[in-house]
Amino acid sequence: MGRFALIILALLWVPAAFAGVDETDYGDGIRIKDLVEFDGVRGNDLVGYGLVVGLNGTGDGIRNAPFTEEIMSNVLERLGVNVTGEQFRPKNVAAVFVTAELPPFSRTGSQIDVTVSAIGDAKSLLGGTLVMTPLNAADGQIYAVAQGTVIAGGVAAEGAAAKVVQGVPTAGVIPSGARVEREIEFDFSSLKRLRLALRTPDFTTAARIEAAVNGRFGRGVARMIDAGTVVLDIDATGAPSPAHALQRIERITVEPERRARVVVDQRSGTIVMGEDVRISRVAVAQGNLTLRIEEEPVVVQPNPFARGQTVVVPRTNAAIEKDPGKGMAEIREGTTLSEVVAGLNALGVAPTDMIDILKSIKAAGALHAEFIVR
Repeated sequence: MGRFALIILALLWVPAAFAGVDETDYGDGIRIKDLVEFDGVRGNDLVGYGLVVGLNGTGDGIRNAPFTEEIMSNVLERLGVNVTGEQFRPKNVAAVFVTAELPPFSRTGSQIDVTVSAIGDAKSLLGGTLVMTPLNAADGQIYAVAQGTVIAGGVAAEGAAAKVVQGVPTAGVIPSGARVEREIEFDFSSLKRLRLALRTPDFTTAARIEAAVNGRFGRGVARMIDAGTVVLDIDATGAPSPAHALQRIERITVEPERRARVVVDQRSGTIVMGEDVRISRVAVAQGNLTLRIEEEPVVVQPNPFARGQTVVVPRTNAAIEKDPGKGMAEIREGTTLSEVVAGLNALGVAPTDMIDILKSIKAAGALHAEFIVR
């Protein structure tokens, strides 16, 4: 009975915050893990230079891409094939850049995806195979080695007088095409303090994260430094390790503060407005002007047997027509997004014209939102 009593007391002693890992009832809102980046939990970019072989006559022209011949000679030399002084012009080889991202906490032997992009005048990488390519990080060290069949993202076909291209056949991917050979040294378990970096810095959101974390673990665990940083005291959480602390913290939900913002894409005519956008009292008039110019030259000839020359007399008809449209609309003080859209639609405004109207309202100082044009 004494042993069982000790076991029960040990289970009761475990802090409630870490008694289970499947608890998901944290209220409504957005999870902290979707709002911040954890200090030290980040990926690293890798890049390498290699060869894609096995192409069906769509590789680099060696005369236009001499670096392809150079690297191919180096590869053959390493394999024991002496090509010094030899002249070869294969069309099934292409020089490529290989890029990848080494995820955080990647271990030796794990596999990652790679992207392959031609850098010469190759027409397509479809059906090619990437030869063993070392991938380097910014420190110059090799962290992974890539090799495999390239899955191109497009197709190209041509004949004697026509050519058609769909997608981008000169770039492709190799799923799980690289194997990690070196780990990045980072002792995450020894951290005593951890910073949360907000993806969208905002003082109100940072304060809400601080309050939510302290409300879960107690005062002093989280402290807001600025609009984009919240510092965590790992020891104050009572967690056995930083990993256990983040496992609980990242699932806490908060309601982020959203800035009033209008995003406009002029190329596609897309307009996205947040619900917090407000417009002061302003009048909007929308109409179209059509300028029409018609040239109707008249040929004037002299009478028969009369002296004179045939001349061309210019005749131009110019007119400006104005489409009255729907007249003028007045937008009241503090108008909401739905009312703005309804008012502009009542004018029969096209998306491209609506963009110009919003620009003018912003220039007049009546649009109270961040205006972003892409």
